[in-house]
Amino acid sequence: MIKEYNRIKAIEYARKYALSPNPNFYHFGGIGGDCTNFISQCLFAGGGQMNFDKNYGWYYLNVNDRSPSWTSVAYLQRFLLRENGIGPFARISSIESLEEGDIIQLRQNPTHFNHTVIITRKVGNEIYVCAHSNDALDKSLASYSYIQPLGLHILGIKK
Repeated sequence: MIKEYNRIKAIEYARKYALSPNPNFYHFGGIGGDCTNFISQCLFAGGGQMNFDKNYGWYYLNVNDRSPSWTSVAYLQRFLLRENGIGPFARISSIESLEEGDIIQLRQNPTHFNHTVIITRKVGNEIYVCAHSNDALDKSLASYSYIQPLGLHILGIKK
């Protein structure tokens, strides 16, 4: 069964906590970055469905009990693109075709994608995002420095 992803709730969450982290979640800013933790929170706000599989899931109970996909750029990408299991899922899409509420991962170094942002506004071809680890509220994607973007269009929530 597939449930609709609530893009409006995800965006509302992103804007509310972009500059002031939600105290219900640990903030990883000083120990590797908080970007994917923040994006996972946004996705959860838009879908309300965690996946508690200990090996391949996507969940957060506390700082010591969470999946790698909740806080890691690479693991979130793998989780969203998987074929099976509950929780949000996505497909790779061109940046131009993405919608508000979709995710962009940025390759800012030659070896791997290392930053995740959520689209909170589109005006023509201009994309604005919210993010943590250099907290940003409706910041222009064009202002970021990166080698390659990866667009992840959220298709829904598997129940």
